[in-house]
Amino acid sequence: MSDMQAPSDFGRVDEDGTVWVRTAEGERNVGQVPDATPEEAMAFYTRRFENLAAEIGLLEARVKSQTMSPEEARKAITVTRGSVEKANAVGDLPALLETLTKIEEMLPAQIEARKLARAQQNAATVAAKQTMVEEAEKLAAGNDWRGGVDRFRTLLEEWKALPRIDRTTDNELWHRFSTARTAYTRRRKSHFSEVNSRRDEVKTLKEKIIAEAEPLASSTEWGPTSGMFRDLMARWKAAGSARRSDDDALWARFRGLQDQFFDARTAAQSAVDGEEAENLAAKTALVEQVEKDLADVTDVERAKGIHREFLSKFNEMGHVPRNAMRDLDGRVRALGDRLATMEADEWRRTDPEARKRAEDTVALFQAQVDKLNRDITDAETKGDSRKARDAAKSLETYNAWLDQARMTLTEFQQA
Repeated sequence: MSDMQAPSDFGRVDEDGTVWVRTAEGERNVGQVPDATPEEAMAFYTRRFENLAAEIGLLEARVKSQTMSPEEARKAITVTRGSVEKANAVGDLPALLETLTKIEEMLPAQIEARKLARAQQNAATVAAKQTMVEEAEKLAAGNDWRGGVDRFRTLLEEWKALPRIDRTTDNELWHRFSTARTAYTRRRKSHFSEVNSRRDEVKTLKEKIIAEAEPLASSTEWGPTSGMFRDLMARWKAAGSARRSDDDALWARFRGLQDQFFDARTAAQSAVDGEEAENLAAKTALVEQVEKDLADVTDVERAKGIHREFLSKFNEMGHVPRNAMRDLDGRVRALGDRLATMEADEWRRTDPEARKRAEDTVALFQAQVDKLNRDITDAETKGDSRKARDAAKSLETYNAWLDQARMTLTEFQQA
């Protein structure tokens, strides 16, 4: 419609109220408005034209903005063209038809653009699904049993969110994805079935270890039992893991048995250490006293009496810490050496009765050695390992003294 022409320029009104519209084919009767002025009759039909023009304007805007598909637009144009061609309205109807033609001319380009967009989207979707399939197949061949199941769940949600592609390609890709997911699920179930079976075996094995540890917990054979617990611990570590709840409970039981034994051993060792410390203090004080007592004694018989009394008291005292034995034995041996020197000097100054005294000393030490040997045999027979060890340590000292006494006696024999 020309900008200079009004809709009423395209029609007329008869005296009887009949309204006509002018078209390229000639005039066409569009209706009659009785009992109305010509202006009112014309206005009625021009409003109809304006409504059609507004409808076409809206259609044009929607097509340009592509808020409707080309297929929907084509249908709408066809319907609207039919309405314009048969419209009982007054206005530039050819202009409206021309506008519809121009709108329709936009559609081929939009159709091609949509085809291209769909093709690009289809290619992108195919590529995305292909990538997801390849990842799924990689997961299916791997052993990521915890992360893999979460990843498959994510991939499935992403797959569902993608648009459909052609049926053949989509079915083929889905078949590969689904097959990989099924294979992974089966392998995962098989894996955890084996793991659970192994954990049941480990549970049984550890229960057996606990059963072996139970009678050891109250043992007082500290050395051998400590070794047994070390062996059990090595077997425990080599066994592997049961189910977490079972493993924690089993370990608590086994650790409790270990603690029972080793706490008792520590307490016993502490008691022994305390007793040995007391023995060391007492023996050290006794040695110091004898060293003072013998310092100014020149009478051999008196010195021997002091020494014998000292040895008797010293032997009655218990065991001392190992790291103090060498120093203490050295001091005791020095006392024996001092007495031996005094006896040798006395023998040189006196008559051969000194030889008899040397023989008596040898006999004394020999008797003590014999007694200790019997004590050891008797303790071992009774299973008193501690008494046997203490007697054996005393025997070492007396043997040393006996050797020294024999050397002294040898000197008399050589004289």
